[in-house]
Amino acid sequence: MRDALERLAAERYVWLSTSHPEHGPHQVPLWFLWDGRAVWMCAGAASPTARNVRAEPRVRLTLPDASDVVLLQGEAECFPDREVPADAARAFADRFGWDPRGGEDSFLYPRVVPGTVRAWHGEPELRGRVVVRDGSRLE
Repeated sequence: MRDALERLAAERYVWLSTSHPEHGPHQVPLWFLWDGRAVWMCAGAASPTARNVRAEPRVRLTLPDASDVVLLQGEAECFPDREVPADAARAFADRFGWDPRGGEDSFLYPRVVPGTVRAWHGEPELRGRVVVRDGSRLE
């Protein structure tokens, strides 16, 4: 579990998988911020990602290393850029050197508190890969 938490704090990109009842699945890499409890991302308010998480908030997140897997699953809570908590927006801007709230375009900040986290290093660790279930850490 420590490895997964360290990666969540250190990585810059996460693959976000969404789905829409009419448009089907959609997957995109996004910058993300781990605040110790939740993943914060940012997407254009008119993007397929924003459309999908509004229609179907159940999402899956994957860190970008197929030999050191971390999969998170949860429901996205969406914050328009004008309503995102200031501390989250500031932390996101500090991490990436970009504040989406300052431009002409509108953005959406999806926040995901993982209900399930699966992590493993290659095939030998497939058993016991669930490290969080229903929001509670397993050990």
